[in-house]
Amino acid sequence: MSQAAPAPGALPVRVVGLDELPGCHAVRRAVFVAEQGVPEAEEIDGYDAGAVHLLATGPAGPVGTVRFLYGAPARRKYAHAGVDDDTTAVLGRLAVGRAARGTGLGAALVRAVEAEARRLGLRRVYLEAQVPVLGFYERLGYTAHGPEFDEGSGILHRAMTKTL
Repeated sequence: MSQAAPAPGALPVRVVGLDELPGCHAVRRAVFVAEQGVPEAEEIDGYDAGAVHLLATGPAGPVGTVRFLYGAPARRKYAHAGVDDDTTAVLGRLAVGRAARGTGLGAALVRAVEAEARRLGLRRVYLEAQVPVLGFYERLGYTAHGPEFDEGSGILHRAMTKTL
């Protein structure tokens, strides 16, 4: 699997195979299910098998993860948002465990998605950001568009994009 360069002070981020998906799920369960109250059935969905997963692991185990979809899975899940081509990566499920927050790991995970998407020949990243973290993505060069919406979890989101 490929290795992406971490932000200064952040743990290394790497693309992982499905054999390491349990580590990704552990971080997502801690952040989305336990902390934010997202139902596990919504969080662990059928798109994981077709996604590219990235994982950061510290001395105590997995601490950060993100996934992205592209091609047919992205078109299928995000057609409602205008993802209708094979040049868009759809970033999602970005989660950083409580102990690793504030270390630059979230930014390193996003940059690693961008690097892997570029390596795959993709030209744009689309995401649906929780409204409280819009500023985080804006600082990384993403532009918000459209109205706020509830994507099903009860947490308001807003669509954002970045050209690679």
